[in-house]
Amino acid sequence: MNPDALKDLTVEELRDKEKNMRKELFNLRFQSAVGHIENPNRFKEVRREIARLLTVIRLKQNGAV
Repeated sequence: MNPDALKDLTVEELRDKEKNMRKELFNLRFQSAVGHIENPNRFKEVRREIARLLTVIRLKQNGAV
């Protein structure tokens, strides 16, 4: 998701998205352990998205956005 679009969301919505991304990361790890992962590059994408979400949340809490 575009970082500019994330800035329009509330902190609660961002936390919900973070929670969903962490669930997806867990599922990817589980699929990897079982050996049925379809897109191993998705790990990198999900981790980066979580980092983006946490950054925007932190900026909103500090009043920078």
